[in-house]
Amino acid sequence: MSISNIIKSIQDIMRQDVGVDGDAQRIAQLVWMIFLKIFADKEAELEVLEDDYQSPIPEELRWENWASDEEGMTGDELLNFINNQLFPGLKELPDVEPGTRGHIVREVFADSYNYMKSGTLIRQVVNKINEMDFNSSEDRHLFNDFYESFLKDLQSAGNAGEFYTPRAVTQFMVDMTNPQLGEKVLDPATGTGGFLKSSIEHLMKQANTAEERKIIQNSIMGIEKKQLPHVLAVTNLILHDVDIPNIRHDNSLSRPIRDYSAKDKVDVIATNPPFGGVEEDGIQANFPASFRTKETADLFMVLILTLLEENGRGAVVLPDGFLFGEGVKTRIKEKLLEEANLHTIVRLPNGVFSPYTGIRTNLLFFKKGEPTKDIWYFEHPYPNGQKSYSKTRPIRIEEFDLEKQWWDNREENQYAWKVSPEIIKARNYNLDIKNPHSEEDELLDPEVALQKYQESIEQVKATKQRLIEELSVIIKGV
Repeated sequence: MSISNIIKSIQDIMRQDVGVDGDAQRIAQLVWMIFLKIFADKEAELEVLEDDYQSPIPEELRWENWASDEEGMTGDELLNFINNQLFPGLKELPDVEPGTRGHIVREVFADSYNYMKSGTLIRQVVNKINEMDFNSSEDRHLFNDFYESFLKDLQSAGNAGEFYTPRAVTQFMVDMTNPQLGEKVLDPATGTGGFLKSSIEHLMKQANTAEERKIIQNSIMGIEKKQLPHVLAVTNLILHDVDIPNIRHDNSLSRPIRDYSAKDKVDVIATNPPFGGVEEDGIQANFPASFRTKETADLFMVLILTLLEENGRGAVVLPDGFLFGEGVKTRIKEKLLEEANLHTIVRLPNGVFSPYTGIRTNLLFFKKGEPTKDIWYFEHPYPNGQKSYSKTRPIRIEEFDLEKQWWDNREENQYAWKVSPEIIKARNYNLDIKNPHSEEDELLDPEVALQKYQESIEQVKATKQRLIEELSVIIKGV
């Protein structure tokens, strides 16, 4: 049976269980079970390679001792074992140090739950999972392909879609930041691990020895706040031969900016921070007073500028609202242009992140350590004959060949134009500059027209707020 058919069978079995309610819970249930199977297969490989390998998981809780025998525990016995022994045991693994396999297991299970209520159905699911061998290169390859489409399908599973950045976008951003062997790469808003996966694949092309491959494993780092995407990201990296994924289950914004030192700095950051998110007052207090805001993406920009080494490269997905926003956003953009060379803004068309969001997005590329010279804009066009993106017609990596061919020999054309930092400063750091080469807007698709209308309202609100602030200053001075 094919990998995708096995997973489909598992999902059909789960739908019969009264405890699993909806796609999000079904995904969460499936993920911890597959994680344990992948972990077990990896351990089986390590036991062959290392004479003295010791599993961090107690013997009775290891997959092969409760799950691998298809005639083994089932019904109430299996349900009681999972709820009363397996989960408590893995959540409280003793003597685990950060950066060890035991620590990964404990982190994965810290906020995981067993939603299924039928031990008989759990046994059926486990037996299906056992049909996959993650030490088989063919099964591994097929599962990797499946896993990518599985993560993509999260876009329609409630809020889980916020964690998935289209593969074409992550690959393009990593290709353009071009991490090199020995450089530290970080995604402080890891999600399901797409940027880290693309970075590993990019770096592995440079590795010729086992030692170099080990260097790569130790140079890829992530931080993810939410439990489900954290488990998905860890699993994603294990599937890509990272023995001990360095993905912290934490909120990147929870550490005061002043506490960072030289040892925390990295060479490359490629990320898609959550936009539209709101942070609590306690998180804002971690940032300098002039940059305090509840807007998550804005705080991430300050963090990224803090964490990049001199000459470090950044690539960040940000909505149009960041480009034209005022107040704190203006101050962050001023900091960005002073401390880094914001050399490229790729303006993506509507629908790249559909169905999760219809907000227009931009890819900002910058190098820390020198002020901005000229900002080049590139307006990414739809493919010929296409007027939007959708789940069935997503953006493809081949489309970015336009940008790649232009990247090292930049000239203005129908998609590209250049703006000086002086013009940006005169515009009060409004980076929302339209393509001067495009013709007058044709009759817009209703969804695009609504989006433009909403953007106009946001701009009016921002201007109104600025006027109120200025008037209050004048009144106080009278």
